[in-house]
Order: sequence, then C-alpha cells, then structure tokens
Amino acid sequence: MKILNPFPGTVGPLSEAPDPVFAAEMVGSGVLVDPDRTVGVAVAPVAGKVAKVHPHAYAIATPDGRGILVHLGIDTVRLNGEGFEILGPLKGEVVAGQEMIRWDPAAIEAQGLSPVVLVCVLDSAPGSIVSPLLGQHADVGEALFEVEPAEGSSRRGRRAS
Repeated sequence: MKILNPFPGTVGPLSEAPDPVFAAEMVGSGVLVDPDRTVGVAVAPVAGKVAKVHPHAYAIATPDGRGILVHLGIDTVRLNGEGFEILGPLKGEVVAGQEMIRWDPAAIEAQGLSPVVLVCVLDSAPGSIVSPLLGQHADVGEALFEVEPAEGSSRRGRRAS
C-alpha cells in the first residue's frame, strides 16, 4: 500500500523530528515533511476509515489493518485549534487525497513552533519505513513510501493450496 504525501515539502527521516517521542519512533516508523511555508490543505495519505481528527492531527485506519497518523507541527496541540480548520469528516470513510485540514505552516513557525509534518505508521517497528524521497521535495499526493498489510490482516498475501 502506498502512503501519499499529505502536504508539499521536503521529506526527511523521522529521526530528525524535533520531538524525542517521534524521533525515537515510539509512535511508529515513518517520515517527516518539512512543509512549504504556504497556507494549504493537508490531505488523507490513504483511503480508509477516519479513526481520529484533531485540529492539528488525524489518524486513518486502512482496510488492511494499518493506522496512519498525520501530525501537523510539534506541540501544536497547545494552540487549541487556532490556525487550523478541519475540512474532512470527523468519522467515516475517506479517499486518498481527500482534504482534511487547512493550516498555515508559516504562522505556526512564527509562533515559535516547528511546523514539520509527521507521517507515521502506527505500531510499526522503528526503522521499518524507508522513503525513496528522503532529501527531496515531494508534492501532495506523491508516494512517500509503501507498507505491507498489518500482521493478521485478511488482505495479506494468500498461500496457494
């Protein structure tokens, strides 16, 4: 399954996130995107069911059992939603590329917070995600990386009998 870039910017390793929890991949493996400093809309990186939406973050459960977290900025929870506008559904299904949250990375940075976008595969092993786009600029919708279905998923490869 391809995980699409939710916001334009330069892709980097999650280990460079300016947050020790994300940098240690305690939430899950993934990448960070240093976003373009323009007002824009973060989109769903995959199709699936919306598991949670906050003004600064959202998680989507894929049909094959993965959870994908998109977190907009570091410590942005402290803003109590200021500077973010939820556009996507709070529950239900989304398609990959569907608009989720409008925000302004430059405004976040002007408040002294890091605007990096964290894209994590929840409960994945540290170091298990490698992006071919590290160090490169990625547009919205470009494939950041691919993941296998979750352990025990009924959509994993089937054995011939």
